Amino acid sequence: MIVVMKPGATSEQVQHVVDLVRDFGLKDHVIRGTDRTVIACIGDKRAVDKGAIENATMVEQVVPILAPYKMASTEVKNTRTEVCIGPKKFPVGGKKIGIVAGPCSIESRDQLLRTAEACAKAGAIGLRGGAYKPRTSPYSFQGLREEGLRICEEARDLTGLAIVTEAIGVEELTHVSQSCDVVQIGARNMQNYPLLEAAGRQPKPVLLKRGPSAKLEEWLLAAEYIINAGNPNIILCERGIRTYEDYVRNTLPLAVVPELRERTHLPVMVDPSHGTGHAHLVPPMCQASVACGCDGLLLEVHPDPEHALSDGAQSITPQALVDIMAVLGRIANAVGREM
Repeated sequence: MIVVMKPGATSEQVQHVVDLVRDFGLKDHVIRGTDRTVIACIGDKRAVDKGAIENATMVEQVVPILAPYKMASTEVKNTRTEVCIGPKKFPVGGKKIGIVAGPCSIESRDQLLRTAEACAKAGAIGLRGGAYKPRTSPYSFQGLREEGLRICEEARDLTGLAIVTEAIGVEELTHVSQSCDVVQIGARNMQNYPLLEAAGRQPKPVLLKRGPSAKLEEWLLAAEYIINAGNPNIILCERGIRTYEDYVRNTLPLAVVPELRERTHLPVMVDPSHGTGHAHLVPPMCQASVACGCDGLLLEVHPDPEHALSDGAQSITPQALVDIMAVLGRIANAVGREM
């Protein structure tokens, strides 16, 4: 349930309600808006005296939360959340649409620094690059690991881009959180609950990808794990789901973007690289993603896709990124956004 305070409620009056909520054994989460404050109450509400809370000073009403994902729901917060990332604190979820681009995996220092400079020049706000790579085959390239993280730090110092890197397990999470600006939870780990809880206990924003067979509600409940553990700075990323189609690597269900904007206040990015698996499909799906309301795009960019160690078929070149940005700017303006 949520406790809606009347406009003008003081900090002391809000704290009194928080103390009352805790007395009933519930976990509180205070959300301060522009004109009023609400207190989300999580836990077993069967022993709660709703009347006692409603009668507290400056309480306007107590409202049940119907969605199973409590803290991520627009029932709790009906204004959009902006998650600021990187040295420049770019707000993902605001009016501007952010582009995070880079290679699937960090292959060498030269490869990543060249790509980082090209992405920054094209107007990206962040650099993606896998230091740890969860691969289907144990014989595939697994990433440079800690060495890759050091290269990421150098790329950030060189370009000012926010670094987005995946943590593939709880052990790797500590290293990723220390080195990077955004911790990515990949599709394979969307329901790795120990990892989600650990991501909620560390301070960096989390980019949470949708699992290949996950329903929308399951995805939002995964986000709820992170919020419940203490980290509200989550960016959802649609990367396609597995269907019976075989002309694409995954099916990119863009209808989820406007639906998420109805159900959650969290920002939403789209990954059309994984969502299609083919470089020639990335530009049109970028255009469609911006048109339907995404807050950002996650793109695989490689200076030499034909010789990439992973995902070369879906990687675009730096010049293709420049060409995409020019078109996206016009689409963003048409729908009241900016690049």
